[in-house]
Amino acid sequence: MPVHLITDPDDERIADYRALTDVELRTRWEPPHGLFIAEGELVLRRALRAGYPVRSYLVDAKRVDQLADLDTGDAPIYAATPDVLQQATGFHVHRGVLASFRRRPQPPAAEVLAAARRVVILEDVNNHTNLGAIFRAVAGLGVDAVLLSPTCADPLYRRSVRVSMGEVFAVPYAKLDPWPDALAEVRAAGFTVLAMTPAPDAVPIQHLDAGQRARAALLLGAEGAGLTRAAMDASDVRVVIPMRRGVDSLNVAAATAVACWELGRDDPL
Repeated sequence: MPVHLITDPDDERIADYRALTDVELRTRWEPPHGLFIAEGELVLRRALRAGYPVRSYLVDAKRVDQLADLDTGDAPIYAATPDVLQQATGFHVHRGVLASFRRRPQPPAAEVLAAARRVVILEDVNNHTNLGAIFRAVAGLGVDAVLLSPTCADPLYRRSVRVSMGEVFAVPYAKLDPWPDALAEVRAAGFTVLAMTPAPDAVPIQHLDAGQRARAALLLGAEGAGLTRAAMDASDVRVVIPMRRGVDSLNVAAATAVACWELGRDDPL
C-alpha cells in the first residue's frame, strides 16, 4: 500500500479536497467533475460497500494504518500532517480520513418508483444537514427511496453524507423534473401524495386509512417556507403531525422521521 506524503497544501494531486467548507465552490466543482468526498472511516467504508469507485484517499499521516485492510486498487493514498490537511481542506480534519469517490449516474424517477412501496419527496430542501438527517431516517424507518425537486441540495455533498452516516449510499434517489408537474408521474405510478403541512384542514397522519398508507409518497418542503402552493395543489391529501403547547411544526428532518415511523409502524421488522 504505497503512501504519498503531501507537504504542500496547494499540491495539485489533492485538488479534489481543496476548500471543502466553501459550499459554492464545492457545488461548482464536485458534480461537474463527477466526484464527491467521504469524510471519516465509517462513511468511507460504506461508500466502498455500496460500490462507488474511489479516486484517491487523503489521510492524517498518523492514521494510514486505518486503511491497511482495504483493497485500495489503483487509487493513490495521500498522507499529510494535520496542519497541511487543515490548510488544504479549510477545516480541522478531526476524523483523519477523507476519500474522493466517483459519482454514478442517477436513475430516472420512473425506475426508482417502480421498485418502491413508500417514498419521501422533498421540495427546495437545500440545507445539507437536514438532507443528510432525512436520508438517515428514510434508511432506518422503512422507506424505499427519496425523490428531489431540482432545487434541493446535493445528497452527496460532504456534510449531507456525513450527517446521514453514509446511509445516503443505501437509499435510491432521483430528481423529479419538471417541478411540480412531475408529481403527476408519482401519482400515475400508484402512489398517494401526502403533503405535510400544519394547515388547519390537514388530516392527522395517524388517521390516514389503509388505502392512503399502502403506497404513500410523503411530500415535505423547506425549513420555514414549507411547501409551495403549486406542490400542495398537486398532492392528494394534506397531512399534519398533531402538535402540542402551541408548537406549529417540527424541523423538516424530525417531521420526516416521525411521519416515516407512523406510516411503517405496523410493518414486520
